Amino acid sequence: MNIPNSTFPIVAVIPAAGIGSRMQATCPKQYLKIGRLTILEHTINALLKHPRISQIIVAINPEDDYFYHLALAKDKRIIVVKGGGQRADSVLSGLRYITEHLAQNTWALVHDAARPCLSFSDLDNLIQLIDDNHLDPQFCGGILASPVRDTMKRSHQQDNHIEKTVARDTLWHALTPQFFPAALLKQNLENALAQNVPITDEASAMEFGGYEPLLVKGRADNIKVTQPEDLALAEFFLSRQITSIRNT
Repeated sequence: MNIPNSTFPIVAVIPAAGIGSRMQATCPKQYLKIGRLTILEHTINALLKHPRISQIIVAINPEDDYFYHLALAKDKRIIVVKGGGQRADSVLSGLRYITEHLAQNTWALVHDAARPCLSFSDLDNLIQLIDDNHLDPQFCGGILASPVRDTMKRSHQQDNHIEKTVARDTLWHALTPQFFPAALLKQNLENALAQNVPITDEASAMEFGGYEPLLVKGRADNIKVTQPEDLALAEFFLSRQITSIRNT
């Protein structure tokens, strides 16, 4: 029987407990401003634009003095949970809230706090995975990703001399959001962390559990603000998105 897509609630999880030391700023990078809004506000607003996302869970540092000063902190669609020392800890905190308080069939859409340039079309294409694949028994979810375009080199472990050129045909840059059933992702993330497996993103936890998430081609301008120079680039991309919307 074809299950209507509306039976799958979607909740976004944003790990936002980091301090962003590489930004050399006086506040965590998610609270730096691009125009009139903070990076985190741009990120949350991009997610709230999609009608299929019912709630957003933001995992913040227990000593965060910034979040509650934001206007969106009063939005009833936003739930705040305690974040952890590592990204995976913050994601787990959000997933535990979902599995304890929300519907069992909820899907989690995990997105970096410092990726403010997410386009509606990319987000929609990722969410479309449920509609296209929910009857496939092998389907476990997927992630936004960008095909590698540059020539890839592998260095020797002991220095920066090139060991070999790596074929880029099947290589992708992992982006976010990453989209999985909340309970399944929680289980695999907990199992991986319990065995001290390095977890760099949610897909790597699913891979550890034996799953093969789908790759959904996303825009290369869905950048993560990491270095000081990324701020100007993110501002440029956001301004282009606004201009594009106005012209449609």
